[in-house]
Amino acid sequence: MNETDLFGDDVIKLWANDPPGEQLDVGPEVDITKPTDRLIAGRRIIKLKNVAHPEVHVFLPPKESRNGSAVIICPGGGFNILAWDLEGTEVAEWLNKIGVSAIVLKYRVPTSQQKMKWKAPVQDTQRALSLTRHHAKEWGIDPERIAVLGFSAGGHTAARAAYTSQRQYEANDEIDKQSCLPNAAILIYPAWLVNDDDSLIDDLKVTKKSSPTFLVHAFDDGVSAMSSLSLMTELKRKSVPSELHLFESGGHGYGLRSVKDQPVTRWAKLCEDWLDRLGWLKKS
Repeated sequence: MNETDLFGDDVIKLWANDPPGEQLDVGPEVDITKPTDRLIAGRRIIKLKNVAHPEVHVFLPPKESRNGSAVIICPGGGFNILAWDLEGTEVAEWLNKIGVSAIVLKYRVPTSQQKMKWKAPVQDTQRALSLTRHHAKEWGIDPERIAVLGFSAGGHTAARAAYTSQRQYEANDEIDKQSCLPNAAILIYPAWLVNDDDSLIDDLKVTKKSSPTFLVHAFDDGVSAMSSLSLMTELKRKSVPSELHLFESGGHGYGLRSVKDQPVTRWAKLCEDWLDRLGWLKKS
């Protein structure tokens, strides 16, 4: 994997000055991957920690194959680290192959010890959505075809960004004049979306105007599949066009890496078909 594969065509700081809210005093950004880490599909993953200055890493397909759709990618990592390649740059590579522009979000971590551990990551996601619309013409993107995609804790972040109508920070520049809501949501094994009784968390408000949603979960995932099931139930109640794929097995944290005898790891083809039905894979 070369440097472009890891960092994209362009890297943009999300905030001109300090990001909003509680500032992280965590030391230098670092990759904490160890030789003894668990392998996923035969490979380790890049684990970024101590992200105090969030960025977007922009991956654009060739102009001749670019279809105008874009996806903001929120890697998982329990609000402690970011699974940078597994749930970030590898996803961008897949999206680029189908003509979709990909913006990998390096959001703030660790925030797991903060009272609202999701708040800073959601602020960063909302800012990334507005920033992508701000650059839409330059990047060849249709501002009405921008989705948010998240895995695990990143799925929680993406869900809050998709179903929270209010910006979680005070708008302060030209970028923030652009909408911070996505036009679609792709949530892969999203985490912590339910209460102890498996009901949808109280502050996640789905409405009839919410974005179409694509959900994937494994029945045996240690991060309860009820997050996806309960969200899908609410999406159905509000008549939001959505699709859920619940597989018997597959566990958690596979990203896009194919695992033998685990059909869940081939979810990307199902997602491609869904995006195609939405009209997102046709050139704008």
